[in-house]
Amino acid sequence: MRKITKGLVALGLGTFLLLTGCGSDGGSGDGEVTLELFSNKSESIDTYNGLIEEFEEQNPNINIELEAPPEAETVIKTRLTKNDLPDIMSLGGNATYGELARAGVFHDFTDSEVLGEVQSSYVDMLGQLVGSEEEGAYGIPYATNANTVIYNKEKAEELGIDIPKTWDEFIAALETAKEAGETPIYFTLQEAWTAMPIWNGVAGNLVADDFAERKNAGQVTMVEEYNVVADRMLELLDYGHADNFGIGYSDGNTAFANGEGVFYIQGNWAIPEIVKANPDVELGTFALPSNNEAEENDLVSGVDVVLTVNEDTDHKEEALQFIEFMASQETAQRYIEEQKAFSAIQGVFQEDPVFDGIKVNFEEDRLTSFPDHYYPAGMGAENLVQDFLIKKDKEAALETLDAEWDKVINR
Repeated sequence: MRKITKGLVALGLGTFLLLTGCGSDGGSGDGEVTLELFSNKSESIDTYNGLIEEFEEQNPNINIELEAPPEAETVIKTRLTKNDLPDIMSLGGNATYGELARAGVFHDFTDSEVLGEVQSSYVDMLGQLVGSEEEGAYGIPYATNANTVIYNKEKAEELGIDIPKTWDEFIAALETAKEAGETPIYFTLQEAWTAMPIWNGVAGNLVADDFAERKNAGQVTMVEEYNVVADRMLELLDYGHADNFGIGYSDGNTAFANGEGVFYIQGNWAIPEIVKANPDVELGTFALPSNNEAEENDLVSGVDVVLTVNEDTDHKEEALQFIEFMASQETAQRYIEEQKAFSAIQGVFQEDPVFDGIKVNFEEDRLTSFPDHYYPAGMGAENLVQDFLIKKDKEAALETLDAEWDKVINR
């Protein structure tokens, strides 16, 4: 699996270690405790508010205040430097989480019964983000996501397209759609980040799992190992529409919902927006088969939400009580149903029929992680990949990616 090393730290580790984070005072004379729950996802505010209400009904002596600011990762780093970490945090499973965990500001859940209820693949992913030199489990993988090919079922059936299992089969399906006068893939590359679900989907099954670790050690380059990834990105671009770089994510969701395009390479998070634009659209999903060996095509999936607790909160017992509430199967099921997400909690499955094509991946643990979750924080990979797709200069793009990676880890 992929690993990340201490060389990735973008914020000064020495500064981290000097700070402890006191958390909320939270106490009151009547025995009530107020805790702050910090979330990096604005789209889950309504879900969290509902769950908080339920928790407070069960625990009338504990009040939870939700904060979900824009630019949440910047905010949490700033609050760390001000010695003002929240009591409970709901963060993304990415390089920033790894940096904070290495700084020693999170509670260690190694001995927690809750951790034993989590799928091991996701526990491993978080461990790799923290790095092999650190022992401990500093968060609970909670909600997960999936990098998928979303497709219009009606159009696929009309064209006689079966779900492809290999790269060649996928290209053949795109050719079939193109010959029929359809837009095979609807791109929204006006926004740089929308290139990354495609990049991750292609790279996830082509690049070795330990690439980031070897890259940080100076043993390999993107020029060497991302060559085929870059070729296949350019090949996919040929199956887009006339304005691949002129359409943004929101407009793309609406266009795809209303019949523009047969395939749409995005995460599961796009599905609620597509359905909102057209409740009658029939959608399906499958893992992008970037490898020509069908059995080697796993689903790119990552930890969308990590639940963790400030190591130095004044009310750790109450904070951990909230974590236990969130990790119950009933609560976890409610979260993924409302968020159209997947769960890292064992025995909690996403039953929406739109995900039937990838359900087996979760049931059989045929998963691999997002490659870019292990890129250095601050590298700006999404802008570099977008620039590559515009200019189509593979060699220059891979050399730039290498240079920017090295620049960040050598700061």
